[in-house]
Amino acid sequence: MNIGIVGLGLMGGSFAKAVKKYGIADKIYGYARSPKTAEQIKELNLVDELMSLEDLKSKSDMIILAIPVDSILEMMDDLIGISKDTTILDMGSTKEIIVKNIPNEIRSNFVAAHPMTGTEKFGPTASIDGLYEGKAVVLCNLEDNDELHKERTINIFQEIGMRIIFMDSHEHDIHACYMSHLPHAISYSLANTVMNHEDPKSIIALAAGGFKDMSRVAKSSPDMWTDIFRQNRNNLLESIDLFEVHLNKVRDMVEKESYEELKTWMKKANTLHEIL
Repeated sequence: MNIGIVGLGLMGGSFAKAVKKYGIADKIYGYARSPKTAEQIKELNLVDELMSLEDLKSKSDMIILAIPVDSILEMMDDLIGISKDTTILDMGSTKEIIVKNIPNEIRSNFVAAHPMTGTEKFGPTASIDGLYEGKAVVLCNLEDNDELHKERTINIFQEIGMRIIFMDSHEHDIHACYMSHLPHAISYSLANTVMNHEDPKSIIALAAGGFKDMSRVAKSSPDMWTDIFRQNRNNLLESIDLFEVHLNKVRDMVEKESYEELKTWMKKANTLHEIL
């Protein structure tokens, strides 16, 4: 099987490494718009050959769209006319808008997936070994896909060591919001809270594990996350409202010096890690 990857950053580049490691692909092709990005891909030897999008479409049995979610929408019309035997797989962090906008001509071979993994880094140099192993991947609305593309997608993710979860795209976006999108909004907010303080350098000089852990994802790509927030706007707004309820509750308990109540509230939060 020949695999073509559009977007060889963290997700696409790490996927290329994974399929190479497990000997899944005969050839791995890549497409990059930016000459600078193309040069990095070549230096890192992520693919066997970089080529035009048209060549990649004609030579690949599976095409991976590892690009920002708005770019996935923009590329859909370019994929109309592709062979019915070519699997198209997107790795976007939002799913409902993508699923709703897949053209009818390619719906049967377009698989909506979200590997639940990643780091705050981006670009070809962010590619790492083992990004996918032991992680979960959500596959959405497979009832609209032909058997060939279902089986091919399930097999390739299993072969690189992932657990498969099946979910409706609407439900996915709600759950992903709380597990990923809201935490990113909080992390960006925390970082900006510190940066807007009158003496941010002195605060950062004291930064330890807690601050570093919570602010780490604020280093993520603003372009990518603006697209995600836009596509999952309604769910994100609802989750922020709920978060504000709990943040205001903390404020109220501290303000009223209700420390026993605060301790009980914190203990309830501790139980989350019995589930994780």
